[in-house]
Amino acid sequence: MAFDTVFTDLVRVETRLYNAVAERLKAETGLGAGHFELLRHVLDQPDARVGDIAAAFAIGVGTTSKIVDRMEKEGWLERRANPANRRSSLLALTPAGESVVAEAEPVWQAAIEEVLGGAVSADRLKALARILAGLRSDLEERRLGLPAG
Repeated sequence: MAFDTVFTDLVRVETRLYNAVAERLKAETGLGAGHFELLRHVLDQPDARVGDIAAAFAIGVGTTSKIVDRMEKEGWLERRANPANRRSSLLALTPAGESVVAEAEPVWQAAIEEVLGGAVSADRLKALARILAGLRSDLEERRLGLPAG
């Protein structure tokens, strides 16, 4: 099997899976998938900095900062002074942000289970998870696919 065939399949599958889950999340909560994932990351990683989020999602710091600005205006996030480095700030969910995540999380999980559960058996899902985790780890170790800015 050619590498380009596997690559194409991975990209197409990821796009379709993400779109299916994102569409359901948007329809049921009004929240975009990217916003949900970022809010959930801040919930799971208290005191994250913009740079930490950019690294976690492999997106540019400038792009991340703009998204955080929008979420701050929505009242979902707040920036707090970083006692270790005055040039950066720490992010925290507001009570409104916590509420948004709490509402969206079960919808997100149900959508993922519905999309994947209908297509992949439990054994195949475990094997796929191992393969994808290994691939992701390798890419991260080799620092491949990092954003340019």
